Amino acid sequence: MSDNEDPVIENDEALDSFLPQGFGKQDTATNAASRFAQSKRAPNTKREQISDNEDSDDGSDNPEDDYPISHELVIRTHDRPITTLDVDYSGSRLISGSTDCTFKLHDFANMAPNTVRAFKSIDPHEKKDSATSDVHPIHHVEFNPLAPSLVLLVTATTQARIYDRDGEVVTEFVKGDMYLRDMNNTKGHVSEITSAAWNPIDRNLCVTSGTDSTLRIWDINVKRSQKEVMVYKSRVAGSAGRTRMTAVRWSSPVQGGPNLLVSAALDGSLVMWSGNGPFNRPAGEIRDAHKEGTWTGGLDISKDGFSIVTRGGDDTIKLWDSRKFKQPVTVVQHPSTSSQYQSTNIRFSPTSTSILTGSQTGHLHILNPFTLQPDVVTPITPGSPLITVLWHEQLNQILTGSANAETHVLYNPGMSTKGAVLVMSRAPKKRHIDDDSTLTVDMAEGVAGDEVITPGGAPIRAPGGRSARGKDPRKPYIPATTPFAKSQPAEEHIKSSIPLSSMRDEDPREALLRYAEKAEKDPVYTGAWSKTQPKTIYAEISDGEEKEGPNRKKARR
Repeated sequence: MSDNEDPVIENDEALDSFLPQGFGKQDTATNAASRFAQSKRAPNTKREQISDNEDSDDGSDNPEDDYPISHELVIRTHDRPITTLDVDYSGSRLISGSTDCTFKLHDFANMAPNTVRAFKSIDPHEKKDSATSDVHPIHHVEFNPLAPSLVLLVTATTQARIYDRDGEVVTEFVKGDMYLRDMNNTKGHVSEITSAAWNPIDRNLCVTSGTDSTLRIWDINVKRSQKEVMVYKSRVAGSAGRTRMTAVRWSSPVQGGPNLLVSAALDGSLVMWSGNGPFNRPAGEIRDAHKEGTWTGGLDISKDGFSIVTRGGDDTIKLWDSRKFKQPVTVVQHPSTSSQYQSTNIRFSPTSTSILTGSQTGHLHILNPFTLQPDVVTPITPGSPLITVLWHEQLNQILTGSANAETHVLYNPGMSTKGAVLVMSRAPKKRHIDDDSTLTVDMAEGVAGDEVITPGGAPIRAPGGRSARGKDPRKPYIPATTPFAKSQPAEEHIKSSIPLSSMRDEDPREALLRYAEKAEKDPVYTGAWSKTQPKTIYAEISDGEEKEGPNRKKARR
């Protein structure tokens, strides 16, 4: 190259991405718009039908204009199907449960587009019974609507738990005596709990449904016994008066409706109690609400307390009126997934103007609350069943959990607030060395180096949801051996100045055996008594005793 020629510099993509493209204040709105565009869903959503009184020429044919489903945020923090989801009232914290026996806490305020992860993963039964913790999937999680700092958790055990919003145990309800036949006399459930719900007007009360044919109302301040017990006596022949209670919901009388407690049973019954009591007998009962022996896991009550929707294992969705609790108002066919996933649910929208549920094919169905016909059908996880759905009122976002362990947060930037909108509007965080999965804990299971760990928080867990110390709680903690721990700078000085200092690194038994012969010949520690040691004297044994052996007690005749 001559002196007159300009030097040729090759483009370095890594350097270009690191250096700023401009100076001064960046246009945050433009960057957020580009990230929203990246999260926009494919235009494969379709409106199934339009009612007669709806004008199809006003531009409302696009369902994305009416429902927050135009964009999505995908969260992959579980290893197995997600069975339950809930978001606190303010919409800042998401909790999800799965058949991988863990529930995970997500904070929207600490997530960015490239750091979508859970800040804590908890196995409720790891410390209590590490040998059988893999057989307790999460059935239900629910934030307290009146006290968002409390979370009701139900696993495949006989004891429900109350956690705080940071994942610490507050209360664990008592287990009943399985040897008592009368369920009215047991202090708790004697078999697996299937579902639970909070009281909508009393922050201290919750209800659980169990496979011991009972519903039990608990006071979170009294964990030694339930407050009320409702024993449902099945009328099915051969059931001995017992059945499994599969789902329970507690309606809110906020909009002037009745306070109801509704539960479904495995014998096909749908039972209704007055939420204010007494609980001696049901206020209404439908024996053949669904087919006997099928699992009815989907149950919800509208805001006004008059409409009840159920999704049964007999491939039907039925709408009921609590004022005429005899026959269903509407019945439609809908393939069920409750045979595989018992926690498959169905939910009313926040205004009760729509009903949400999933399908076996992985589609989200938004149903008309009067006809139960789908207004909108949109694919979420094609080929993987959609198990749990939720429409949050404050966020105006729809959350779904699927069998492929994915949580999808559907939103619309123009209609939704906070939540996924807040996450996608942030600039991606710069990669930190502590975020390298080969150097630290997996991001899906633990926390990163730039996360804030609150005092008293749970320890970081290794991949797989286990504690970093191993499965056996009796095994002592063995610190990692680093190059610095093998040779200390003052090690040679200590060995030369302190006699016998090297013995601290030796096995005591081997050290004693090594110096046994030397101690005999040259007793260093016992030199002061070497000349005054007493002589060992044993009793002399006569010839007769040596032959006959020691004297023994004569046997009694």
